[in-house]
Amino acid sequence: MAVPQKGGFNRPSGGNFNKGGFRGRFVPRKEAEHRINNFIRVPQVRLVGDNVEVGVYNTQDALKIAQEQGLDLVEISPQADPPVCKVIDYNKFLYDKKKKEKEMKAKSKVSEVKEIRFTPNTDDHDFNFKAKHAENFLKEGNKVKAYVQFKGRAIQFKDRGQLLLLKFAERIGEFGTLESLPKMEGRRMLAIFTPKGKKKAS
Repeated sequence: MAVPQKGGFNRPSGGNFNKGGFRGRFVPRKEAEHRINNFIRVPQVRLVGDNVEVGVYNTQDALKIAQEQGLDLVEISPQADPPVCKVIDYNKFLYDKKKKEKEMKAKSKVSEVKEIRFTPNTDDHDFNFKAKHAENFLKEGNKVKAYVQFKGRAIQFKDRGQLLLLKFAERIGEFGTLESLPKMEGRRMLAIFTPKGKKKAS
């Protein structure tokens, strides 16, 4: 049984108790991205959209036009005088907007340079394994730097390294383009590959 505290308030026995009140009792309402339909409080709006006559309307009349088309009245420029409203399907409008933002974000993604390392004696199994990785990197929009590392006397096998990189270029040719012929940098021979654009469906 709860013991009465000073002032007649019973502190609940067990459970969580916060000094500032019960957590989650008042959840702030998230502001809508746009005012729509009956939430548009101004007396007049400038109406735009398909199948409507552009002009300034009484808000109730504009709302009626939207309802007759089975669409929503959406405030798209609240700072204008009067505010600009559009007759559209609001859910579709939000979907298209998010899709466009996602596409723009994908396009603005900074590509990375992924490295693939070989030796002059790389066997077929290792070669195929690394080619698969390179293909995935290119499909994700990243560049690939492939290089053959020469250690000690292996430097005499430059020709073998060049043939390996050219074979690699042929293998991943569907996904990447060789920027230039393989070249030596110190004790390694390297080649850079850039991702190809998506192939058009035939």
